[in-house]
Amino acid sequence: MKQTTHFLVGVFVLLGMAAILFLALRASNLTQLGGGSTYTVQAYFDDLGGLKEGAAVRSAGVLVGRVSAIKLDAERYQADVSIDLQAGIPFPSDSSLQILTAGLLGEKYLGITPGAEIENLKAGDRVVRTQSAVVLENLISQFIYNRGSSSSSEESQ
Repeated sequence: MKQTTHFLVGVFVLLGMAAILFLALRASNLTQLGGGSTYTVQAYFDDLGGLKEGAAVRSAGVLVGRVSAIKLDAERYQADVSIDLQAGIPFPSDSSLQILTAGLLGEKYLGITPGAEIENLKAGDRVVRTQSAVVLENLISQFIYNRGSSSSSEESQ
């Protein structure tokens, strides 16, 4: 009786650990795309604003890829981002990428907006139209700076 109780507790603990591991992988975006093949495209960004490898790439809210690598281009001093897109979803060659935030302070992801070109992106192509992340600290400092300069100019009049 005591051995079966110990065995059942052990099985319960193992199932609990497996569930926690599964949830941790889902929350950290380490799970792969829904199988299938992918093709890789590149893009330059001035400011990633916290975008990380493994971040989602979405089009119209649907997961279509993942950020596979991020490095600094030493000649351009820009972030060089590699993106794996699902092979079955073609995007026009003039598509644009934008770094977006899920919710007010949520995770960063890439939004891809399809263009109008007839030719599609191929493996190794570079997306030219990119928009860097909006960094909240920069917006606040610009607001404070502009408020300070406008109030000092009003005082001088």
